[in-house]
Amino acid sequence: MDVEEDLKKSKSQVKRDLSALQDLGREMAELSTNTLDKLPISDSVREAVVHARQLKMAALARHLKHVGKLLRDEDVDAIKLTLTKLRLPRNQEVNAFHEVESWRDRLLAGEDAVMDELRQRFADIDWQYLRQLVRNANKEESLGKAPKSSRVLFRYLKGLLD
Repeated sequence: MDVEEDLKKSKSQVKRDLSALQDLGREMAELSTNTLDKLPISDSVREAVVHARQLKMAALARHLKHVGKLLRDEDVDAIKLTLTKLRLPRNQEVNAFHEVESWRDRLLAGEDAVMDELRQRFADIDWQYLRQLVRNANKEESLGKAPKSSRVLFRYLKGLLD
């Protein structure tokens, strides 16, 4: 069945598929050893990926073609799914960081809507302390001082989220 499907594919599609496998191999080479061990791959692919970490430039490009060829016999969908699951906690952490950063920036800009958003989300906010931090951060910015209160405000908001 695979041979029949390959005959139906255009030459360009076959090249795109091989390039995607090489990109996956490059991505796997950048993973830590612990993360690599969690992927559902054969020992030969694991060894080839570990070897790719030691190579540079043209040798790496040639070796990644080899890794791509080895990946043809692997369950690429399972590998991609596992990679996505392994990245999920990190993505959630980054999203939370951006959310806290947005709250801080909106508070410093004087948006009232963010206060309502925080009020709905968190019941245990020390409003007086929050306003004091915002006031101090704005004052420090206007005087050209180091953003100490802005950093404290960020840590306070992050603590609420945690």
